[in-house]
Amino acid sequence: MKKYMIQIILAAMALGILVGYVIYSGFDARGAKDVASYFDLVSTMFLRLIKMIIAPLVFSTLVVGIAHMGDSSSIGRIFVKTMAWFLTASFASLLLGLLMVNVLQPGVNLNMPLPDTGAATGLKTSSMSLQNFVEHLIPKSIVEAMASNEILQIVVFSVFFGIAVASMRERGKIIAAGIDEAAHAMLTVTGYVMMFAPVAVFCAVASTVAKQGLGVLLVFAKFMGGFYVSLAVLWAVLIFAGFLFLGGRVFRLLNLVREPTLLAFSTASSEAAYPKTLEGLEKFGVPNRIASFVLPMGYSFNLDGSMMYCTFAALFIAQAYNIPLSIGTQITMLLILMLTSKGMAGVPRASLVVIAATLNQFSIPEAGLLLIMGIDQFLDMGRSATNVIGNSLATAVVAKWEGVLGSEKPGEQDDAFIDEPMPATT
Repeated sequence: MKKYMIQIILAAMALGILVGYVIYSGFDARGAKDVASYFDLVSTMFLRLIKMIIAPLVFSTLVVGIAHMGDSSSIGRIFVKTMAWFLTASFASLLLGLLMVNVLQPGVNLNMPLPDTGAATGLKTSSMSLQNFVEHLIPKSIVEAMASNEILQIVVFSVFFGIAVASMRERGKIIAAGIDEAAHAMLTVTGYVMMFAPVAVFCAVASTVAKQGLGVLLVFAKFMGGFYVSLAVLWAVLIFAGFLFLGGRVFRLLNLVREPTLLAFSTASSEAAYPKTLEGLEKFGVPNRIASFVLPMGYSFNLDGSMMYCTFAALFIAQAYNIPLSIGTQITMLLILMLTSKGMAGVPRASLVVIAATLNQFSIPEAGLLLIMGIDQFLDMGRSATNVIGNSLATAVVAKWEGVLGSEKPGEQDDAFIDEPMPATT
């Protein structure tokens, strides 16, 4: 089954669309929603299973990876290189979104009336303040952080814990070996959970189509089409950047992460793809000490698809309401998004919250988000898949910069988490 997982997931998506459309056509709105709720139970159960393994997997792999680095100077060097790529990729993604929305102009001629000033989106834009981001960065309790799957907080704690383990020398090796075995166990659990993926994909797609129908796609076909065209351009840019550093191997990397990419697309969840992305990277030849350090950080600071969506959607809303924005104003918006978007980690419906917080600063009605919230699930599918590609390329490139990118490891992906000896200490 594992060999044909891609084909099975694609078939599940197609069947989900068909079943969802039959439900949407055969029931009234209330009845279709009731039936869809049963599908939601299954897809929710799968995503909860994924979230169940994310925290221990991030903690165990990251601690072992840092312990294998041996000294804090290596960690600092890799951190600087990682953030350099993340910031560059984020700026490029935001800029591309701005360029594409001006070229395609999906909101022009919609001539939407300005919404009632009392219209609310229900999004907590206050969560994007600097104070809230700093408070969110440092965990009050690692138990609480793991219970709520706050990846950024888990990363912060794991870095401190990993450095402490590395400094303990011989005793640290014993601790790292135990945690390494836990990481292997979590990857085994991941294999069990992933066997359930096709059923979850079928239910997630069927539920979405049953509730929304295919008609909602036609209403905003120009916006959705423009966004996915822009995502295709972003993919080309990311792959080209990867080719500059990885050469022809970049295409092999894309092949190794196609399953997690498809899983992220079909479930509209980047988290669902994390375990398989980690395995694919390590099979590609990225040492686990690099992959387990860079990849979790990418889930907080390198959401390329979400970055591009921020500028694309914000300017689409301005176009829809015939609100002119000068080039200077658009550049200012881009720079503001560059800063505010770094607090996206752990914020529910993060992209929409970032956009809502930005719209207020440019006299664009925040309620304009109501235009696209109905189709956000379909847009989130593309964003999530793009985030997986962007983080995979970033991790591989950092490994290349460090001079530790090895050859592809043979064998099954589930066996890709290879033990590496800890460096000798004196």
